[in-house]
Amino acid sequence: MRYTGTAVSAGVVIGKVYLYERFVSDVSKCPMGTPAEEAAHYLAARDAAQGELETLCQHFTELGDNEKASIFSAHLEILSDETMDEEIQAGISGGESSGPWVIRSVYEQYASMFEQLADPIIRERAVDLRDVCARLLRCWEGLPEQNLSALPEPVIIITHDLVPSDTATLDRNNVLGIVTEIGGSTSHSAIIARSYEIPAVLGVSGIVSQLEDRQEVILDAVDGAILTGFDEEVRSAYEAKRREILRRQAHTKLYIDREPITPDGVRIAVELNIASAEPQNLEYAKYTDGVGLFRSEFLYMGRSALPTEEEQFQAYRKVLMTYGSRPVILRTLDIGGDKPLDCLDIPKEDNPFLGNRALRLCFQHPDMFRTQLRASLRASVYGNLWLMFPMVASMDDIRRAKSCLESAKAELTAEGIPFSPDLKVGIMVEIPAIAFLADQAAREVDFASIGTNDLTQYLTAVDRGNPEVRAYYQTYHPSLFRLIGYVVRSFAAQGKPVGVCGEMGGDPLAAAVLIGLGMRQLSMGAASVASIKQMILSTSCETAKALAETVCGLSTADEVRKYLKEHIDL
Repeated sequence: MRYTGTAVSAGVVIGKVYLYERFVSDVSKCPMGTPAEEAAHYLAARDAAQGELETLCQHFTELGDNEKASIFSAHLEILSDETMDEEIQAGISGGESSGPWVIRSVYEQYASMFEQLADPIIRERAVDLRDVCARLLRCWEGLPEQNLSALPEPVIIITHDLVPSDTATLDRNNVLGIVTEIGGSTSHSAIIARSYEIPAVLGVSGIVSQLEDRQEVILDAVDGAILTGFDEEVRSAYEAKRREILRRQAHTKLYIDREPITPDGVRIAVELNIASAEPQNLEYAKYTDGVGLFRSEFLYMGRSALPTEEEQFQAYRKVLMTYGSRPVILRTLDIGGDKPLDCLDIPKEDNPFLGNRALRLCFQHPDMFRTQLRASLRASVYGNLWLMFPMVASMDDIRRAKSCLESAKAELTAEGIPFSPDLKVGIMVEIPAIAFLADQAAREVDFASIGTNDLTQYLTAVDRGNPEVRAYYQTYHPSLFRLIGYVVRSFAAQGKPVGVCGEMGGDPLAAAVLIGLGMRQLSMGAASVASIKQMILSTSCETAKALAETVCGLSTADEVRKYLKEHIDL
């Protein structure tokens, strides 16, 4: 049999299945005790969950694994969130529903809101919420923790999904591969698999019920397939494929510290997308030319009060000092009706992707926007800050945002607080309306960065978070490359740079076309740095230009993908 899904971390492995089923609470709505008894039971379960999380935080901190410690620290923040805690206690006190029912209802309400996020990384916070909820419900039942910290032998994990606490305690030495029933290329499981270099195929519907524990399978995380019942001839073929992939991956790693210059002598800036000032987000600084996207909204998530000017200043300064003279592009707050915040009352919208979010929301909350602008300006003296406004749809948006920035500058000047006079101001190009006005926008700002995830979504009229229309979300659509080419040419005519900070920036095939369209700045996740550098070092700008011209003349995304795979040697 052959089962298919989305390959998110390349590799081929042959091994035994380890079916992993996380704790699932059988929740009944009918209360088992009085409201007072159930309220006390909730507090005891919450304390038990807190104790587990604190122990895990301390354990990984002592090991020096700050990345894993930060996962459980974030879970502690969720568990202690005042808004959710108050809603749970109020629901239990009402006496109409059991404690577990209320807990699950409240957590699911917020998780469902997070799933509507436009930003795929922030959208994954729904996984954290459900992870904490499962821990809380397990503690309610008094059951011990289950995890993947001690696997019996090298195995391929087959599960419905992996949550942050699963991957944080993962016995990496014994994980050959990962297969889940849900998830895609931007999910938590995908990000972890790539960072750990574990072959993974996600979104294989119903796979858990189709396999048996310890059954031998082939995991092809290149073509996105799981094979069972194979013969020796098939085994030999995949063993050869595995050896070739390992050889190529080892070769690619040799490029991580290379300077990204094309064979015809053109320097391409390879930059990093980061979410915070935590050490794990900055460890690739030595291999990259700057930060192409600093997602500032993570400073606002999972807290009951808006971050202060000083908190933001400290976070921005830390990143700027790490990168020194290299540019750090800070995106101002990109939050809206699709991104619920405990610290800000944002009404739920029927169509949040087209609603009051990002720059529009900042205009509606001028004090919040002013605080971030002041913090950014103050930090600018510690490095090379480039400030970028998201969700720009018109020239009016640009001029209004710049006016807000000038007001913040005037305040700091009056207070005698220094800021960099060389601060560059730019926009994200993610709405087609501003893309088609790129010639005018280029006269108003210093630079632009193309958010290909949202630009693809808006250009193809596809909700990229909706699995029912996933096939219509085509990142290789010829019209997308045509539009990007127009934006790059328009800014080049004004002598101003355009970069990319969406998924395309880390895709060697698409990135080659972007270089051919004239782009000289690519920003990506850390896992893509080596492969992008390899592509740059082996693809001349003349070759890339010819690729781009052909791609823009093709008719379908499938034609583009096939053509690029045939003509780019990776």
